Amino acid sequence: MEDRSEKYLLVRDTILPEAVRKTAQAKELLNRGEVSTVNDAVSRVGISRSAYYKYKDGVFSFNAMNREKLVSIALVLDHRAGILSRILNTLAESGANILTINQSIPLQGTANVSISMETTDLKRDLEELLFALRDTKGARKVEVVGHS
Repeated sequence: MEDRSEKYLLVRDTILPEAVRKTAQAKELLNRGEVSTVNDAVSRVGISRSAYYKYKDGVFSFNAMNREKLVSIALVLDHRAGILSRILNTLAESGANILTINQSIPLQGTANVSISMETTDLKRDLEELLFALRDTKGARKVEVVGHS
């Protein structure tokens, strides 16, 4: 079961280790299209590829997170009536515009679900929405797998 105590913090970059700061810089270079490969990005900011891959999934620019418009999430849900409905209601009440939903055939009591959504009109922070989804009874795992 996923650790529901996971938290996100907003901190000044000056107190972060250099590798974390440079990972964020490399991600920004890639997002802006100033470089086309991870190799180019890490060379430009002066970190190793291993440091980049160690931190890349946990480092987000505050401004980049606010600009997100499309988000894809992966969920593992218990195979019980009403759970997916509660997830979809939470998304709708939060202002998410659902673009796609894919659900696997339930195996061993759980189903894998992927949802792509537009988040331009969210009424709450994406982080708050993810916590609400994780708190849904029957949601075993909720994670962001992509964004643009």
